[in-house]
Amino acid sequence: MNRFWTLMSGLHQLAGPVTMLLYPLYASVVAIESSSKQDDQQWLSYWILYSFLTLMEMLLAPLLEWVPIWYDVKLIAVAWLVLPQFRGAAFIYDKFVREKVIKRYYPGIGGGEFKLSSPNGNGKMKNKLVDLMTTKKSS
Repeated sequence: MNRFWTLMSGLHQLAGPVTMLLYPLYASVVAIESSSKQDDQQWLSYWILYSFLTLMEMLLAPLLEWVPIWYDVKLIAVAWLVLPQFRGAAFIYDKFVREKVIKRYYPGIGGGEFKLSSPNGNGKMKNKLVDLMTTKKSS
């Protein structure tokens, strides 16, 4: 029975890195090589959310040390984000992150697809993106 618990403990320790890193890395490479944009959105969304989760975990580490099931909760949450049956990362991005980004940086867009150029073709939204991404030099 002791060997069984040792095996289960080892599998539990491996489940995190496999679920949170190895499979997403593999799936991201496959998504880059495919022609579908849907899988690109899933994996870019995953990496955004995983980075945010990791940052929050680092900041809240003193509190999370007192939560004995934190690792298991995180593993289940990340499995929901990763597994293609759920597409959790794309769901969270569509429902929460995209709305915040559009409201903050592109208030003229009411909904629908996120585009870099405006419908009338005047290029204002593209210019906003360029302004956002480039640093302004002070004179």
